[in-house]
Amino acid sequence: MILRALFSRQWLLATLLALAGGALCIRLGIWQLDRLEQRRAFNEHVEAMWAAKPLNLAGEPAEDLTTMEYRAAILSGTYDFENQIVLRNRYFQGEYGYNLLTPLLLDDGSAVLVDRGWIPADGNDSPAAWRRYDGPGPVDIQGQIRLGQARPDMGGVPDPTLAPGQSKLLFWNNINLERIGQQLPYPLMDVYVQPEVDPADTTPPIPYQPELELSEGPHLGYAVQWFTFASILVLGYPFYVRKELIKPSEGSGPLAPPQDIPSQGYLEE
Repeated sequence: MILRALFSRQWLLATLLALAGGALCIRLGIWQLDRLEQRRAFNEHVEAMWAAKPLNLAGEPAEDLTTMEYRAAILSGTYDFENQIVLRNRYFQGEYGYNLLTPLLLDDGSAVLVDRGWIPADGNDSPAAWRRYDGPGPVDIQGQIRLGQARPDMGGVPDPTLAPGQSKLLFWNNINLERIGQQLPYPLMDVYVQPEVDPADTTPPIPYQPELELSEGPHLGYAVQWFTFASILVLGYPFYVRKELIKPSEGSGPLAPPQDIPSQGYLEE
C-alpha cells in the first residue's frame, strides 16, 4: 500500500525529489570518503619522505624525482643570476613581494631551480634590481624537493604567453617548470628546491617552506553527515507519507451524537 502511494499522482513528485536528494547525499558522502583516502595517502607519503635520508641532487638519482616531493635534498653548484625569475603574489609578514627563483648550475651541465625566498616588491620591478641579492661563488644547499605547477589552482591566474619580440617571461604566477625550462640554455630538472628556513633570517631573500598539517581533516565527519541526510530522506520519507495517509482529514466523519445527560432533580424544601 505504501509503495503504491509513494508513486501515486499525489506523491510522485515528492518521491522523486526525495530519491534524488538521497542519491546526491550518498554521492557526496562517497566523495568525502575518497578525499579521506587521498588525505591518508598524502600523509603517508610525506611521513615516508621525511623519514628518508637526504638525496644528493648533484649526483645522478636513479629514481623518479617527481615521486619524492617533500624529501630532504642536498646539492652544490653555482647560481645563474642572469636567468633568474620571480613568482608573483608572495607575502611576508603582510608585505607584498615576490619569490626569487634562481637556476643552480650543476657539474653535469644541468640545473635545478631554487626558490631562494621572498623579496619585497618595492624596488624590485626589474632583473637588474634582483642582482642586489647575488651571492659569491659555488654554494651548498640543503632543502626539500618540490613539484612544479603547470596549471593554477582553482581561481588562480595562469601565466601569460610571451608577447611579440619577448624572449623570456620574467614574472610568473605559477612555477611551471616545463615552460621555465624552455627559456633556459641548459636542461632543467623536473623538480625545484626550497632551502631550509632559518627563523632568525630576516634579510631578503627569505626562504619559505610550507607548514604541513598531517591530520585526516574533517572528511570522515562530513561523510557521516551526508550518509545521515541520505538515510533521513530515503528511509524517513516513507514513514512521513504513511503518517499523512492514516491521519484523518479535518472535519471528516460524522460527529458523535451527544450522550444523554441524566437530569438532576431538586428536592423541595
